[in-house]
Amino acid sequence: MELLKQKVMNEGIVLAKGVLKVDSFLNHQMDPFLMREIGREFKERFAEEGITKVLTIESSGIAPGIMAALEFGVPLIFARKQKSLTLTEDIFVEKVYSFTKKETNEITVSKKFVGSGERVLIVDDFLANGEAAFGLARIVEQAGASVAGIGIVIEKSFQPGRKLLQEAGYRVESLVRIASLEDGKVTFVGEE
Repeated sequence: MELLKQKVMNEGIVLAKGVLKVDSFLNHQMDPFLMREIGREFKERFAEEGITKVLTIESSGIAPGIMAALEFGVPLIFARKQKSLTLTEDIFVEKVYSFTKKETNEITVSKKFVGSGERVLIVDDFLANGEAAFGLARIVEQAGASVAGIGIVIEKSFQPGRKLLQEAGYRVESLVRIASLEDGKVTFVGEE
């Protein structure tokens, strides 16, 4: 996706080995025009999958997730990282480790929002080690639903997430694949 690639090149900041800051268009301030195009791209890539729900984790996955859901004409569900006073019973709970934040979160989804027979598209902002995607996939499967695919905005291809997810049988579609963040420079897959 050329528009996204240009945003990463022009506005992405390599903070350290393995960490890319994209807060000017994806993680803090969001570019709504880019989010719309991301939603359209996920719709095109997963058009034949019979998607009935889109699932993500708060908060950075919500914008690309909602735009994908809008394109599919289906609801977006986001897994909560924070405990909610109103979300205490009949929930799916999974532990997910964040590579960027170096912490483990318990994510929760209400059982009333994902059920047996659903075809769920998982959407997330980054793919590194696959922890978030695996946690969301376990929730989908606990519900008796199926993971129709995993849509990633930015993949760090130098980390094992894609390989692990594909080995587990999941279809992974990443809009941008980064081969390296060495020496403060973003190198995309195919440019090595």
